[in-house]
Amino acid sequence: QVQLVESGGGLVQTGGSLRLSCAVSGRHFSDYTLQWFRQAPGKEREVVAQIDKSGDTAYGVSMKGRFTISRESAKNMVYLQMTDLKPDDTGIYYCSATTTMGFVYWGQGTQVTVSS
Repeated sequence: QVQLVESGGGLVQTGGSLRLSCAVSGRHFSDYTLQWFRQAPGKEREVVAQIDKSGDTAYGVSMKGRFTISRESAKNMVYLQMTDLKPDDTGIYYCSATTTMGFVYWGQGTQVTVSS
C-alpha cells in the first residue's frame, strides 16, 4: 500500500509562487512514476507534471516554463514548484504514484487559489 499526503497549497496573488510537497510512503519509492494533477471547479482532472524513476520530466502545455517537478528519494518526497501563477491555475492539486506493476495511488489533494 502506498500513501500520499500533499501540503503547501494556499491563496496567492497572480504572478506569485507556491511550492507543493507530497510525502510518499512505500518501499519502492525510487521505482515509482510520480505525477501532479489538478482539477478546477467544473473541469476534468488534468496532468500538470510527471517525473519518472530516471528523473525525466514532462509537463502540461500551459505549465511549461512555469512549473518544475522534482523528487527527493532520501525523503520519499515529490515537489511541484509553481511560479508566475495565474487565476487559471486555481484548483485542487493531487499527487499520484504509479508502481512498476501499474497500480496508481492518490493523495487527498491540496487547494491552490490564485487571486486576480
